Amino acid sequence: MTMKRTVARLLAASVAVTAALALAGTGRTAVAAAPVNTAPPTISGTPTVGQTLTASNGTWNNTPTSYAYQWLRCNGGGNNCASVSNGTQQSYTLVGADAGHTMRVRVTATNADGSASAQSAQTNTVAPVTSTAAPKNTSAPTITGTARVGEELRASPGSWSGSPTSFGYQWQRCNIDAVVCTDVVGATGTTYGVRLADLGFRLRVIVTAKNAKGSGTATSVPTAVVAPTTPPPNGRPTLAIVSVQFTGATVYARFRICDDSHKNLAIVETDSRPGKASYTRRFATLVPPAPCGVYTRHWLPALRFRGPGRFTIALRAIDKSGLSSTTARRTFSHG
Repeated sequence: MTMKRTVARLLAASVAVTAALALAGTGRTAVAAAPVNTAPPTISGTPTVGQTLTASNGTWNNTPTSYAYQWLRCNGGGNNCASVSNGTQQSYTLVGADAGHTMRVRVTATNADGSASAQSAQTNTVAPVTSTAAPKNTSAPTITGTARVGEELRASPGSWSGSPTSFGYQWQRCNIDAVVCTDVVGATGTTYGVRLADLGFRLRVIVTAKNAKGSGTATSVPTAVVAPTTPPPNGRPTLAIVSVQFTGATVYARFRICDDSHKNLAIVETDSRPGKASYTRRFATLVPPAPCGVYTRHWLPALRFRGPGRFTIALRAIDKSGLSSTTARRTFSHG
């Protein structure tokens, strides 16, 4: 009897070893698995305009290595949800547009084998804030992105008291020393595509915040000087006239200089008129092109150039080594 048991055990062990070897021969390994949600995300915070909500990731199997967030604005029953354009961080500050809605957050968990998403329950209905004063800026607007032709900049409204219900934006171009700024026509969104016309300018944004009591405005710090997509070639500086206008008898000229030396340059300006002796004056840049810069200079022409008739201004730039740009001219009838 003992011999039979021993033989049976040996046979069973042999079968087990054979099965294990056969399984190993197939090359099969553990099945890869994307994250699986086992407890949904949750939201903490007070659902009132101006307050901040924060998402908890919930619980997940299969060891997620990262999480992404999308806040959703829903109806009172938590349905018909739409993604909030700026709601892609773990925390979200409620704005006027959220009032009367409920909020959810969608969390996407990712590991090396894939991704999966889970959605929180909806909050209570977001309550508005009754403000007793117009908005007042408490932290200036900011601009993110690279100031280079072809890049995109994004404006943040900054912080405000008075619980603004809406924000408006106006992008501006400023001279290289940010003394003179003018609106960019039609540039009224939160993002701005930097274009060739911006070369040599600094850019800033004016934000207007509104609520039922009124409005307030605040201005960002100007960006760095807008750079070209490729540096200017080595050699002579270049000068191009952007605009010329008269205010009374005073001439205001805006022009763009590009130069590879990164040093200040001399600017030579000449007034001329048929039948009159020309007049030449000199200016200098106070901030070097980097590598381009837009400047405004103004002057009062001599008496012999005043009154109606044809009038020409000519501008050229001279670098520290004595190299001169070609002359840029603008001719028009004045008076």
